Amino acid sequence: MCRVSDIPAQKYHLKSENAQSSEPTYRPLLFGTLAVMGLLQVASSVAILLHLTGYLQEVIQTEPVLNALKDTRKNRRCKPPKDSLPSAHLPIKAHQEFSKKGEPRAITIDWDEVHGYHNRMGYQKGKLLVMESGFYYVYAKTCFRYYKYTPEDSSQAGTLPVDVSNSQLIQYVYHESIKQNSKAQMLMKTGSTMRLNNTSYNMYCAQQGRGLRLEEGDTLFVNVSNAWMLDPEGEGTYFGAIKLGN
Repeated sequence: MCRVSDIPAQKYHLKSENAQSSEPTYRPLLFGTLAVMGLLQVASSVAILLHLTGYLQEVIQTEPVLNALKDTRKNRRCKPPKDSLPSAHLPIKAHQEFSKKGEPRAITIDWDEVHGYHNRMGYQKGKLLVMESGFYYVYAKTCFRYYKYTPEDSSQAGTLPVDVSNSQLIQYVYHESIKQNSKAQMLMKTGSTMRLNNTSYNMYCAQQGRGLRLEEGDTLFVNVSNAWMLDPEGEGTYFGAIKLGN
């Protein structure tokens, strides 16, 4: 027969057994949770490291491109690598004297070697010289601008105003072929007849480009009408070519 005094002892004994039996169940769960949290932390650290590595690699790869896009006027001369393909990029030469009589006759533009470059291509008196035969992409852009000078402008004193009410602003790109005794052939032509306003600032740009086969000894040059209205800034008026293949 069980005594009343033994009942609390039995209950305590049962609770102690339950606590001991549940302890092995919670311990693996706790260790598993800690292990998962550790793996997640390691995975996140690796992901951050890979992201930063990719970012740094992208910065390293794009740095030469950013440097190449810097203003060539600040760097004086932008030279391509010695092993690069034949190419040239020439801004307009400043302080050129053109007639202001409004003649439609086209005049050859002279280009600035100091603030541009020509790599494995020659240049002389407005003409690019092809030194290696191949397939080239040729491009040109010219900007024209006009605004009426005020009477206070001493440099224009005594000069008659030019009639620009119906101005032809045309750009021509020519190719002289060595195989055809350097006979000039028009490659491209673009432009417009503009009704410029004498009382306000006017600007117009013409741009064109195309690919063609060029032979060693060929030359390229650009003519424009009303050259006296050319924008003298090299960012708007330039001429170039690059070899794409054989």
